[in-house]
Amino acid sequence: MAELITVAKASDVGPGQAKTVEVNGTPVALFNIGGTFYAIDDTCTHVGGPLSEGELQGTAVTCPWHGAQFDVTSGRALTPPAAEGVKRYPVRVEGDEIKLEV
Repeated sequence: MAELITVAKASDVGPGQAKTVEVNGTPVALFNIGGTFYAIDDTCTHVGGPLSEGELQGTAVTCPWHGAQFDVTSGRALTPPAAEGVKRYPVRVEGDEIKLEV
């Protein structure tokens, strides 16, 4: 059964912003797109760049190291050099708390 873990306050991640949170020792990138929150592994599958530090355009984030793009809503790799996607985490917002299902 999945566990819900509180990782951040919704008020700490403004629209169009990202934040790195840690879940059981794994860095996770948390994104706010127009008030809807998404979470994916923060580590690019190409060479390990921090996706939370990348540029967010729409629902795509660009890895700041080599330019691979990922869809933050699904974790799917959109462009090379990344050949595979990243894990996506279901997100719940309860009041001002952001919780991830792990």
